[in-house]
Amino acid sequence: MRNDLTRRPALPLADVRNLGILAHVDAGKTTVTERILHATGAVHRTGEVHEGTTVTDFDTQERQRGITIFAAAVSCAWKGRRINLIDTPGHVDFADEVERSLRVLDGAVVVLDAVAGVEPQSEAVWRQADRHGVPRIVLVNKMDRAGADLDAAVASVRERLHPAPLVAQLPVGAEDGFRGVVDLLGLRALIWPDGAGEPVAAPVPAELRTEAARRRRELEEAVAERHAGALEEFCEHGTLSAATLRAALRDLTRTGEGVVVLCGSAYRDKGVEPLLDAVADYLPSPLDLPPVTGSWEGAQVRREADPDGPLAALAFKVNATATGRLTSLRIYSGTLRKGDVVRDTTTGRAERVARVLRLRADRYTEVEAAVAGDIVAVAGPKGVRAGATLCAREHPLVLEPPAPAEPVVSVAVEAVRSTDTGRLAGALARLAEEDPSLTVRTDPETGQTLLSGMGELHLEVAVEKIRLSGGPGLTVGRPRVAHRETVTGGVRGFVHRHVKQDGGAGQFAHVVLDVEPLDGLGFEFRSAVTGGRVPQEYVRAVEAGCRDALPDGPLGGHPVTGLRVVLTDGATHVKDSSDTAFRTAGRAGLRAALRACRLTLLEPVAEVTVTVPADCLGGVLGDLSARRGRVRGSGTRGGTAVVDAVVPLAELFGWSAALRGRTRGRGTFVSRPCGYAPAPTQG
Repeated sequence: MRNDLTRRPALPLADVRNLGILAHVDAGKTTVTERILHATGAVHRTGEVHEGTTVTDFDTQERQRGITIFAAAVSCAWKGRRINLIDTPGHVDFADEVERSLRVLDGAVVVLDAVAGVEPQSEAVWRQADRHGVPRIVLVNKMDRAGADLDAAVASVRERLHPAPLVAQLPVGAEDGFRGVVDLLGLRALIWPDGAGEPVAAPVPAELRTEAARRRRELEEAVAERHAGALEEFCEHGTLSAATLRAALRDLTRTGEGVVVLCGSAYRDKGVEPLLDAVADYLPSPLDLPPVTGSWEGAQVRREADPDGPLAALAFKVNATATGRLTSLRIYSGTLRKGDVVRDTTTGRAERVARVLRLRADRYTEVEAAVAGDIVAVAGPKGVRAGATLCAREHPLVLEPPAPAEPVVSVAVEAVRSTDTGRLAGALARLAEEDPSLTVRTDPETGQTLLSGMGELHLEVAVEKIRLSGGPGLTVGRPRVAHRETVTGGVRGFVHRHVKQDGGAGQFAHVVLDVEPLDGLGFEFRSAVTGGRVPQEYVRAVEAGCRDALPDGPLGGHPVTGLRVVLTDGATHVKDSSDTAFRTAGRAGLRAALRACRLTLLEPVAEVTVTVPADCLGGVLGDLSARRGRVRGSGTRGGTAVVDAVVPLAELFGWSAALRGRTRGRGTFVSRPCGYAPAPTQG
């Protein structure tokens, strides 16, 4: 059933679904999105990733690389419901795009490869969704592939993601013969004819009736075990009706106690319509969620999802387009109309909304207004950044912004022509504005401009974006990782006196510090001073001074982490002691104490999952060893070897090309940062 709601007035909030598509690289997220758009009538011809014709992968680099880089929002309609959908990246370098999308979503579809099951980035995005409390359903995609195994994929969900998988479908046919699914709630088959089209309902095939009955019973038992209402009916009647099952699955999905599992093949356009029905049946509307909570001047502020309430909206993405600057918003309360003047509580500025736009990736349909529950773009605001709160001027609040990830890789960038230095600075500033996980800073020692991000590919895409947008010519240095310094051997009773007398009021502070290693990363400060020898207000100043000393360690100017500082004693002067004096003493004292400590340089490391042909395994293991990798496990399946290892991030630069060469183009790997480890000493 295909509907067009673009010309209708705002729908009731119960009929809105704000949905994300999450997955590992190459699990089929964008293809699923494309088939959803086709099934809902939003597009009349399906695009293909390999042809570069998809709606959501519209950026030049996405089409060239065949991966999703930027989260893209589209709006469509299904059986009277509006679906605002965000197709998110699957590569770990763009995890911050996923994080900002999840902050504004109400539900998600997690797409798994039917052969690989739960892959490393599938697990990472699942944990991100856990942090944001986003309910999910799972689609086991690519059931038409050789080696596709629904049960193995479900087992990986149970083992690696840990929710109770509630399997609601059974495949009809296997691998190349996959042609439909058995709906276990309705105990009917849905068969898609060759050449696509809508599914045809049919009786369960005779060869699957026993299996379907068994799986329906397993589903009933799993649901009754976790849902009080279903348990009551199950105990009374020994079975569950389809209506009870559907209601219980909705409740379990929204509480996170279970996850509904469906199957299909998006590429062959099989399984999309039942997926849309499941989105409508099981995932929440804005009305099903608790009021959004913000703050203002130290007080908690709550906003109901009410179109008539005060405006409250969160900006989660900023795009510079050929027609101007667009800001993507999730509206939690109130109504936003074209021409409204709103307040950006992050900056305190008033911003005028010139246009309100319904999203469709890089295309937009102008609308007069958007209401609570909508995800839209607005044109007009010039100073709004991702994470800002827009609200009614008379009813201010600040919504919690998504926290940007800490960059782990840096490159030095420089304009080819010195006259273009200013243009390059402007281009870099726009990049950082659009993507908060990119940072730009100047190295105080070398004077170089450093661009930092989440990985080598992240920085490569950012630099290429400048070139493709007609920016200045630039050169890029070799990527550098963000090292840390940590204490492995401390000092006790380190004395530092800060005395300054140059006419007028002087400065005096006397501190005695213990510095010791701390388990894990981080910094801890405490005071063991007795007898009031250092007043409490000066203790706080010493702590602030110690924190001032941490960004610049003695080994190489890297941030210092993994230490505990204890203020054990001190002395004051009746006239010359002050907060400033003790803060200076804390900073200088800790810097001097660190030079007396035993320090170790730490380098960032990454978890790597390498997939290669089994006959290439030996060479790849040798290469990992040469790159100081530590193999944690390996296995083979169907002629393919999978290796899990921990490798220093610096050793992964350029490895993709080396791996392709070693495996004749058949090897792939994915990585994700997993902390820090001691770096080798320089001989």
